[in-house]
Amino acid sequence: MRQAGRYLPEYRAVREKTDFLTLCKTPELAAEVTIQPVDIIGVDAAIIFSDILVIPEAMGMHLEIEEGKGPVFHDPIRSEEDAKKLELIDPSEKLKYVLDAVSLTKKELNGRVPLIGFSGSPWTLLTYMVEGKGSKSFSQVKKMIYSNPALAHSILDKLAIVAGNYLSAKIEAGANAVQIFDTWGGILNRDEYLEFSLRYIEKTISLIKRKKEPVIVFSKGVHHSLKKIAASGTDVVGLDWTMNLKKVRKTIGQKVALQGNLDPTVLYAPEEKIREEVKRVLKSYGKGSGHIFNLGHGILPDIDPEKAKALVKFVKEESVKYHN
Repeated sequence: MRQAGRYLPEYRAVREKTDFLTLCKTPELAAEVTIQPVDIIGVDAAIIFSDILVIPEAMGMHLEIEEGKGPVFHDPIRSEEDAKKLELIDPSEKLKYVLDAVSLTKKELNGRVPLIGFSGSPWTLLTYMVEGKGSKSFSQVKKMIYSNPALAHSILDKLAIVAGNYLSAKIEAGANAVQIFDTWGGILNRDEYLEFSLRYIEKTISLIKRKKEPVIVFSKGVHHSLKKIAASGTDVVGLDWTMNLKKVRKTIGQKVALQGNLDPTVLYAPEEKIREEVKRVLKSYGKGSGHIFNLGHGILPDIDPEKAKALVKFVKEESVKYHN
């Protein structure tokens, strides 16, 4: 989760020479920062460096990344007229720079580790597109689903088509697996989640053209619908750090693999404590296959890279006793 980023001095050195979106749109630079964590931290897979909001930008919205504030759409989608401006794009044309980054990274990795591509879920993308930026109350997108659900559904449907085609194109470009990030699924109650989020995750997955490449779904904060997520067509369910791996394994662990779920703030702790927490997570899942150790959300920008390195080392050492 956010393997490359501000916590790495090597990443910051690249960022000093360019802005965030230019970094995303320059395949050579995106490949360079994608591979950094493989070389520096020792992770078992690379995650292509990009941003979930390249999809709405490609569909016609003007995206700016403001330093210290994050992503901003100055003309958010609030009406049917706004929504009409969204194009149903061909990702192989409008997002070719991401696909080029995937192909180049794959070539440069030369089989060392698999490469993961990703997309935001339609609901999470809609949230940013309607709010115009990050939010605490999510009042605008909730206003839309309560006062004009038909509009929300029409945009979500379009986003699912684009996301499905985009992830297919990433697989074609060389991605070994793809992940759908539903960062804001947890702001909805159960019925709303099923109607406005999971329904469109399922549609996205149904459109992915793949041979044996696995799909990972991560819906942050969604405790109430794990069985339904497991039945969505995904191969792996990502879990945030508030979930109990043992319980979730009993509930859905026969159907899908589980990914997670160390609290990212554990990386502020001394190394002995990090090892203890690694052991706790591994023990919680127990013996056997079907567990991908990961953080329960993104790595934080002020984490010491040595702590991330130690975490990976501890996982590799401690997990052996749980292998079949």
